[in-house]
Amino acid sequence: MNVVWFRRDLRLADHPALTEAAARGPVVPVFVLDPRLLGRSARRDAWIMATLGALDGDARERGGRLIVRRGEPAAELVRVARETAATAIWWNRDVTPYARARDASVTAACQAAGIEVHVCGDAVLSEPEDVIPARGGFYTVFTPFHRAWLTRARVPPAPARVTSPASLTSPAGPKSRAALASLATLDTVPLPGASRAELPPAGESAARAALDTFVRRGLRGYPAGRDRLDADTTSRLSPYLRVGALTPRQVYAAVSAAVRTPELERARDAFVRQLAWRDFFVQILWHAPHTRWQPLRPPRRAVRWRDDPEALAAWQEGRTGYPIIDAAMRQLVATGFMPNRARMIVASFLVKHLLIDWRQGDRWFMRQLLDGDPALNGGNWQWVASVGADALPAFRIFNPITQARRFDPSGDYVRRWVPELASLAGAAVHAPWEQGGARGYPRPIVEHDTARRRALAAFGVSRKTGSGR
Repeated sequence: MNVVWFRRDLRLADHPALTEAAARGPVVPVFVLDPRLLGRSARRDAWIMATLGALDGDARERGGRLIVRRGEPAAELVRVARETAATAIWWNRDVTPYARARDASVTAACQAAGIEVHVCGDAVLSEPEDVIPARGGFYTVFTPFHRAWLTRARVPPAPARVTSPASLTSPAGPKSRAALASLATLDTVPLPGASRAELPPAGESAARAALDTFVRRGLRGYPAGRDRLDADTTSRLSPYLRVGALTPRQVYAAVSAAVRTPELERARDAFVRQLAWRDFFVQILWHAPHTRWQPLRPPRRAVRWRDDPEALAAWQEGRTGYPIIDAAMRQLVATGFMPNRARMIVASFLVKHLLIDWRQGDRWFMRQLLDGDPALNGGNWQWVASVGADALPAFRIFNPITQARRFDPSGDYVRRWVPELASLAGAAVHAPWEQGGARGYPRPIVEHDTARRRALAAFGVSRKTGSGR
């Protein structure tokens, strides 16, 4: 008997640990509700529970069931192994500092109990140790990482729907059936009903459907449209990748299989580049775990961030007076999602215009995002804040008006999420003060040029030309 510990890999197909364990004998699928990870985001907790429900349904179709326990993972996993007479526990690797410490604890407990441990790679196309500079160490700039990633880490195309085990065997016998708890019988996490209502369809089948839809309808236009906010052409696959209902291998295989023309080849390359960014930030966190909450660039630890609770609250609640900022922040709170271009704009505003610590933004995003991932969220926040893996000096300061007019030229994105401005036509919605303002909508909490000069001074750099991107 083999226990497979599910974590952020909530699927049956293309699951390295499950595949390897099933080849050795009967499998007991287990998920442990870890109190230290629950309660940080009600929305993401709801998303995980919905995905677990779908996984349990898939397991039951194959003659098994998902066993769900609540408590400290090491103790619960050893207990399940003993209750089922399992001789080995399998899982797929995670790279966060907490996951590494937790997994070390589980390994030690298993060794003490005489239980074998098997760990597989899974969540990235290139494992953190696979792509390293010739001089050693790890990559801290994306472009050279990407060049090496393309030559050394490209995963050969495989069927987009790697098969899952044809059958799973539930533990037999009255002792195991009485001792093990299923998702249906366990008193799980209390979740607000609103969080459930906002979720996209959950589970492996829904993830595959979303991938198929993107490949058929969205891939061709991805390079030109991925930054547009008024006509969102993003893949919307990130929540599925976050919980592992979908793998980057499946995504890579599907977009590669769609290439029929040079246009689609360019689209594939543009999209696959985003998968490389995922691997890039994962390898940084793996090699430098301190970067979860400390800057990758030590000199930037000296930046003096402002303590301004009122400005932070205005940013979180979408009432900064900059329509593009407020629209994006309201979308985030309402849906748990925000397009990548909008994430960069609002992050730049917080750390450069308001000069508020990037960690405040990181925490807020992790609380709100369905796809909140420690490596990717933290890496991107440090990139925007010019304290992390960014090859450019700190003068990159997005002008929210310029960005809005470029990526929401119709103004439809703003009007959708900021109804106070619905009466303003076209691009006029991006600077309502130029039209005399709008009733119920605030004036900007900071002036762009003034904020830009303050940020440049705080970062100790100068830039004489231009007023922002």
